[in-house]
Amino acid sequence: VFSGAVASIQGKPEEGDIVEVYGSDHRFLGTGHYQIGSIAVRILSFEQVAIDAVFWTNRIRTAYQLRRSLGLAGAEKNNTYRLVHGEGDFLPGLIVDVYAHTAIVQAHSAGMHYARMDITAALREVLGDDLHRVYYKSEGTLPFKADLHEENEYLYGADSKESYTALENGLHFHIDWLKGQKTGFFIDQRDSRSLLRHYARGRTVLNMFCYTGGFSVYALCGGASLVHSVDSSAKAIVLTNENVALNYPDDTRHQAFAEDAFKFMERIDNRYDLMVLDPPAFAKHKNVLRNALQGYRKLNAIAFKKIKPGGIIFTFSCSQIVSKHDFRLAVFSAAAQSGRAVRILHQLTQPADHPVNIYHPEGEYLKGLVLQVE
Repeated sequence: VFSGAVASIQGKPEEGDIVEVYGSDHRFLGTGHYQIGSIAVRILSFEQVAIDAVFWTNRIRTAYQLRRSLGLAGAEKNNTYRLVHGEGDFLPGLIVDVYAHTAIVQAHSAGMHYARMDITAALREVLGDDLHRVYYKSEGTLPFKADLHEENEYLYGADSKESYTALENGLHFHIDWLKGQKTGFFIDQRDSRSLLRHYARGRTVLNMFCYTGGFSVYALCGGASLVHSVDSSAKAIVLTNENVALNYPDDTRHQAFAEDAFKFMERIDNRYDLMVLDPPAFAKHKNVLRNALQGYRKLNAIAFKKIKPGGIIFTFSCSQIVSKHDFRLAVFSAAAQSGRAVRILHQLTQPADHPVNIYHPEGEYLKGLVLQVE
């Protein structure tokens, strides 16, 4: 519910309080978390129900059952998945990712922050003995205006000081939820990584902005003849090498480079016939949207220039404010600039454990194209 649609407020609710919303005809519309800003209420239920332990357990159990039906939760070759995806699971402001026996909880609203212990109790109820710990990682995601000053911490269980690994499609990955980006791993690229595996056989692969090296590991699994991973972060290169070694120890097909992506691509020859362009969000605010689109055009233009004839490019944008139309236009402009013939083979988005509420299309943030370049 946007603040502009609110005619009046009874009482003096605090940020994060549970409030009820009524129409001008005094008809009940929904229950949700109150917050200060352009969004006044994040709706939790369109029914007049108590937001209590039963509510949290039912919502999380419903989300878990969906992941089981998708073959992600309780699967033999996968223990990594998003359990709760905000509005897509009718819990706006809440993200929960599961890595084996650990749940990472991330709050994006004051209301979810205040409910964190109820959410933890619901996770324990639904996941049972499979859940060993719950880590709350919301230091960088809570609204600044709420002035919560929250620190990341374990809400259940503790850090065993061991190296944590998770399983995705039979492949192993080190997970660092304490210091890693997001909740520790980019779960939203699972389906795209799996698709890349089918294209990799016999190809020379360049994985730009590699972070954990997920695409690199899948490329090796798919039979690539050479895989080069590039990231400006030295820590990301260390993590990539660790994940490659975890799955393919002493594999000489892989090499990683700590270098600026644009500079690396400018100096390479046309040795690669499969490229992955998965940059971090170029734009998080509308006032930098123009610069972001220029960044996507530049990045893809270099790739079109450098890739071998018949090569494949996986190109992505994870910026929520960059629309599917604008991203495609940026890629098309880059293709036209290169003067090469380009075909779309696949149009990609986030996997099914990142569902999109049909009334909240903004939840579809990941956009990708698989292109063949002649």
